[in-house]
Amino acid sequence: MTGVSRSASPNPILHPPNDILRRAVEAADQRKAIDLRVLDLRSVSDFTDFFVIASGSNQRQVQAIANAIEETLLKEGVKAHHVEGAQQGRWVLLDFGDFVAHIFDEDRRRYYRLEDIWSDAPDVTRAYQHDAPAPAQP
Repeated sequence: MTGVSRSASPNPILHPPNDILRRAVEAADQRKAIDLRVLDLRSVSDFTDFFVIASGSNQRQVQAIANAIEETLLKEGVKAHHVEGAQQGRWVLLDFGDFVAHIFDEDRRRYYRLEDIWSDAPDVTRAYQHDAPAPAQP
């Protein structure tokens, strides 16, 4: 994946992919995302590099987390390629190309168990949390 944002603007802003991912994690953290996880899919998938997986305690919180991620990245010139489930607020999927954010209500997260399905992907959450040092660029 590239470090070029995929914004709708004619002058995309250049960002290292890990910097954008870190900002998305911080935005989710600020909205009190529950059990936030970052999985590194680069060795097990070719459709995206990372999954951000988080839960909200109710529909409003799920939507608030998803909105915070979208708004934060839009300020950086990065627009989601595709968004699903934003109106319902049970499972919101935000596809940013280099990573896909999955924001669930707690019941759907337990049901779909993405962490179990992608158990071969290393959990790199600590590297992207606010108090962690910046991760090395791939």
